[in-house]
Amino acid sequence: MKFEEYRQFDAMGLAELVGKGEVAASELLETAIARAEQVNPSLNGLIIPLYEQARERAAAPLEGPLAGVPMLVKDLFQEMGGAPSYQGNKARKKNDIRADQDSTLVARWKAAGLVPFGRTNTPEFGAKGITEPDSYGPARNPWNPDHTPGGSSGGSAAMVASGVVPVAGANDGGGSIRIPAACCGLFGLKPGRGRTPWGPTFTEAMHGIAVNHVLTRSVRDSALLLDLTHGDERGSLFQIAPPAQPYQVAAASRPGTLRIGFSTASPLGTPVDPEAVKAVEKTVALLRELGHEVVEAEPQMDAKQMCMDWLSVWFGQCAAEVDEVKALTGCGDEGFELDTLAIAAFGRATPAHEYVKCQTRWQQYMIALDTFLEQYDFWLTPTLAMPPARIGEMATPGWQQSALKMLLKVGGEKLLMKTGMIEQMAMENFKYMPFTQFANVTGVPAMSVPLHWCDSASGKPGLPLGSQFVGGHGDEGKLLALAAQLEDAAPWFDKVPM
Repeated sequence: MKFEEYRQFDAMGLAELVGKGEVAASELLETAIARAEQVNPSLNGLIIPLYEQARERAAAPLEGPLAGVPMLVKDLFQEMGGAPSYQGNKARKKNDIRADQDSTLVARWKAAGLVPFGRTNTPEFGAKGITEPDSYGPARNPWNPDHTPGGSSGGSAAMVASGVVPVAGANDGGGSIRIPAACCGLFGLKPGRGRTPWGPTFTEAMHGIAVNHVLTRSVRDSALLLDLTHGDERGSLFQIAPPAQPYQVAAASRPGTLRIGFSTASPLGTPVDPEAVKAVEKTVALLRELGHEVVEAEPQMDAKQMCMDWLSVWFGQCAAEVDEVKALTGCGDEGFELDTLAIAAFGRATPAHEYVKCQTRWQQYMIALDTFLEQYDFWLTPTLAMPPARIGEMATPGWQQSALKMLLKVGGEKLLMKTGMIEQMAMENFKYMPFTQFANVTGVPAMSVPLHWCDSASGKPGLPLGSQFVGGHGDEGKLLALAAQLEDAAPWFDKVPM
């Protein structure tokens, strides 16, 4: 199959061709590999090719609703038995750390018939909204390689947007599905807390803040993949209510008339680029054309405190991961990026009682959202406050790097936390993505929908910039129904970058 034909199908379409005998799984795989070899030198999204293992799988009989469809898997917790598990980290890469077994999620993907053939680029431990790890170098945006594809699932997004695969693994602890979807013109659904698995060795990440799913070009692919992967696993901390109907059915239906609150102002009071405002205004106009009621409104909460509470939990998580890698590999601080070491140090400097206070405040944010959702079905915002940044633009400034090195050397992180510099550094990073953490802290589903491309001097579509919808607990199906309606009204599947 030629690439031009391959690209015309989503995962469900390719699976249908395989099922009818019109194309073999091995032929699809070779088309995907050829495309990867063509574009990856400039995009750096695929960092660990696993071609031979995939060829063996594609040559064997495959069953499942997506039998024979090629995919890529993020190199962050979505483990593949025997394959590298580097997580964007220099020490894990140097010591060639490999997974003992498939993760529960990967096992469910394989049970669906998918053919994984590689692992994708991610920032160290998924810590950033860009994908520029020291261990592999930056992933780049297919719409303009001078810009980021977002993070932390940036490598996956680059490979889906460039047509290498119709679907790739992603996870989201603060926006890491929605941010790259927004940057690359893709559909990205973050499921709610507990909806998808993490096993088999643990069942929840960051107290449920982080969740697994995929990046896709079509809504129906995302819906079907959620049908195939959601559900309890051994050791699940709680039993989450199953959907009232299959997600694929929800995506094939229409949502009825919705009342949606929207805002374009940053909840942190930081600047919002006119393109991000335009993206939401365009979405609002489309929603009204479709008969929905759209009103300017937002949940009432202390957004700055919420972001700092999210950050405190991430500080602690990063400290634990650094300690784990040091124990696993025997490395010292040289095995990590400076930013990671600083984040871990701040985590160690956070007293346990302050950590507990952060988690306790999460309940206030959920009450604020529930109060808002008594009047509205969803909250609509920009996914990002500005178009995809240039490569290197979001890097820690040199003066901050020098200060961090000095403070880490003398153990001055506790002093630094008292100066307010941490908040200053945090707000400098949050200004790029002030809208996404709320859904993680509250544990609700949210999605980024690709409805806007920035103005470009060339006359061709510029960089994408998605719109975010935040729902309530269990609203994945309702979000998918709205996304499918928007997809029909303003199709994006045929908008391709290269």
